Amino acid sequence: MTDGSHKTPKRSHAVEARNLTRQYVNGTFTALEDVTVTLQENEIISFIGPSGCGKTTMLRLIAGLELPTRGQLLTFDEPIHGPGPDRGMIFQAYTSFPWLTARKNIEYGMKVVGIPKAERKQKASAMLKLMHLEKFEDSYPHSLSGGMKQRVAIGRTLAQNPRILLMDEPFGALDAQVRWEMQEMMIEVIEREHKTVIAVTHDIEEAIYLSDRIIFFSAQPGRIKANIPLEFKNGRRFPRKEELFEQPGYTDMERRLFAMMREEITGSTA
Repeated sequence: MTDGSHKTPKRSHAVEARNLTRQYVNGTFTALEDVTVTLQENEIISFIGPSGCGKTTMLRLIAGLELPTRGQLLTFDEPIHGPGPDRGMIFQAYTSFPWLTARKNIEYGMKVVGIPKAERKQKASAMLKLMHLEKFEDSYPHSLSGGMKQRVAIGRTLAQNPRILLMDEPFGALDAQVRWEMQEMMIEVIEREHKTVIAVTHDIEEAIYLSDRIIFFSAQPGRIKANIPLEFKNGRRFPRKEELFEQPGYTDMERRLFAMMREEITGSTA
């Protein structure tokens, strides 16, 4: 017999930062200062802010590529001491090996961690399909467009099945049309793969489109200026960008973020 109450399952903390500070040059330069934030499992979060605000530093700390000067940083309640298989990183620069085909590039990371050949082949086929690259599986990077190269990198990372996908301006080098296509593809991928995603971007429109929540960093030293759930989306992720633009609240959110960016860059609220 029950009391009829319903309890929502507790979501795990994918990342938890407590009073995090990162300094360089023997403490004379502070990239991040006293950052405290919790990121939930299966959320899509964007880090935005002016250049030099520490958002990429924060991403690298989560990846384990750097260590904090002070404070604590945990993933799924375990301290981060370096890179780990629970986190996969996608960089802005194309990272495909030029001597490997698209299929072999996707298989590479799985081979390194010892996944059997038959399983590698099966997973690579699934990733090629998910990335819309089936017709290019035997192509080498030099014959692929920029968007295709990034799809290969995303497929290689996802094939290793990380719990957290970290993206550092992954579409920054692409032209507007290809970036739009890649953003829509990422929504499809995220919905299918059920990953926690943390993305650094300078593109406010992209941040609103991809994210469930936006973390806005202040100018250097980087602190969290605002932690913004995109409540106007009502928990939805839109497969087509024009659907987002039609939502009540989109224009107000875009205006708010542009105003915050202007304030950080110029020091003016006007």
